[in-house]
Amino acid sequence: MFDLTELERAHAVVGQAVPATPAHAWPLLAGRLGTEVVVKHENHTPIGAFKVRGGLVYLDRLKRERPNTPGIISATRGNHGQSLAFAAGRHGVPAVIYVPRGNSVEKNRAMKTFGAELVEHGEDFQAAREEAERRAQFAGLHMVPSFHRDLVLGVATCALELFRSAPDLDILYVPIGQGSGICGCIMARDLLGLKTEIVGVQSTEAPSYALSFAAGKIVTTETANTRADGMATRIPDADAFALICKGASRIVQVTDEEVAAAIRAYWTDTHNLAEGAGAAALAAAMQDKNKLKGKRVGLVLSGGNIDFDLFRRWVGTDAPAKALGKA
Repeated sequence: MFDLTELERAHAVVGQAVPATPAHAWPLLAGRLGTEVVVKHENHTPIGAFKVRGGLVYLDRLKRERPNTPGIISATRGNHGQSLAFAAGRHGVPAVIYVPRGNSVEKNRAMKTFGAELVEHGEDFQAAREEAERRAQFAGLHMVPSFHRDLVLGVATCALELFRSAPDLDILYVPIGQGSGICGCIMARDLLGLKTEIVGVQSTEAPSYALSFAAGKIVTTETANTRADGMATRIPDADAFALICKGASRIVQVTDEEVAAAIRAYWTDTHNLAEGAGAAALAAAMQDKNKLKGKRVGLVLSGGNIDFDLFRRWVGTDAPAKALGKA
């Protein structure tokens, strides 16, 4: 897909807008899991999520190769759209972003603030994406997919930073939405010649990649009704699936209740706020706790963009006791 020289160049592009994010070993998390844990804090980027890296690299190439592009269009549940709006604004390119009805209010507000035209359509991400593709055709806009080589190249810069600061990780847990994050981690690991085991994480309510991984072929689902909207995918991307099959050891499924417990653990143990997908890696590690003794564990905290009302109802004081989890 790309080589180490290209990855280094992409890191330089990203670095013009996004300083390297921290990777911290938190003692309280180590105590919770019974082993050493390193968290890569992608909640500390300018959009609060790792996706910004992909948008910056994608727009950089687009403007170099197609400088007269009249505008871009895409679909999202939030972080992908924020990434494109942020990067498009830096390049002076108009951006149109489609989201499903009922999408995160605060993510919608952020995309608008970054300068995107926001359109609500359909009941889920797939419906929003299909409508965005139709508009791209009749409006002459450049359709940005949810999975693309340049998006993977961009987000792989996160893994490059992590692996260079912690090259001795035994296992790395990565959430899966459309697949760019885990594919970027696999590519960076392989290009650096490391042996870290990479484990994908999906929601039990949106397990399309997990089901596909188990079946050895693409499996779709009819619904993706997880509160962790960054993992709400019904149809796996074929290219992402192929790379995941080659480079990941397994995919763990976590419940919304387990994710809520992980969000709470991040807050109590590190005072960092994680969105659902951002906490999924920790939720999987907590599920795997008995397998991790003596291993050095990496967690990608992929984002912190959770609506306050959702946090309060799902994780906070209004949440049912079983959803809070017990350490």
